[in-house]
Amino acid sequence: MEFIQQYWIYGLGFFAQSLFGARLLVQLFYSEKQGKVVSPTIFWQLSLLASFLFLIYGIIRNDIVIIIGQTLSYFIYVRNLQLKNDWTKIPLVLRIVLLLLPMVTLTWIIFGADQKMSQIFSKNDFTNPIIFMGAIGQLMLNLRFIHQWYYSEKHKTSILPLGFWIISTGASILILIYATYRVDPVLLVAQSMGIVVYIRNIVIHFKGKTSAL
Repeated sequence: MEFIQQYWIYGLGFFAQSLFGARLLVQLFYSEKQGKVVSPTIFWQLSLLASFLFLIYGIIRNDIVIIIGQTLSYFIYVRNLQLKNDWTKIPLVLRIVLLLLPMVTLTWIIFGADQKMSQIFSKNDFTNPIIFMGAIGQLMLNLRFIHQWYYSEKHKTSILPLGFWIISTGASILILIYATYRVDPVLLVAQSMGIVVYIRNIVIHFKGKTSAL
């Protein structure tokens, strides 16, 4: 029974990460096609769906690194869809559900589940340098979206600037170390694939700059 439960937990995590992976592959496809780094709508749609599912996975795993990370980036995904004028194209009921779900989930953790918060923090000893490293890596993954958000607001359109990919690469290295320590196959597979896409986007960025000269 425990094995089956573990199977479904990892299945949820892998599915969420497959969506994160799909968004990167789609973004890379469009970038390769246009010869420059682009920010397609589907990238943000997949991000929003995957973020919610991975938030649930983090809660089940009592992983504060994942929980904090997904909560911080969730609404930036929504904002990018707004900047692309695609948020209002989503049915109103679905938009309400998407906005309420993370808040309801966090409310349940804090107020509705006995000893849930103590379980989460007891399993995440931040005096452990590897766990601290994972937290820093996850923080960087979210700071990259704040960086991206800043540039998008500045240019009044959704873009993925060079700094986004550089921060992503550094964060990915830290989380790979953390995932190895936690023996988390979901994070290992996701970050191993992600780092390849991050580096490729950096290459495309500089190729585009060279071609423009």
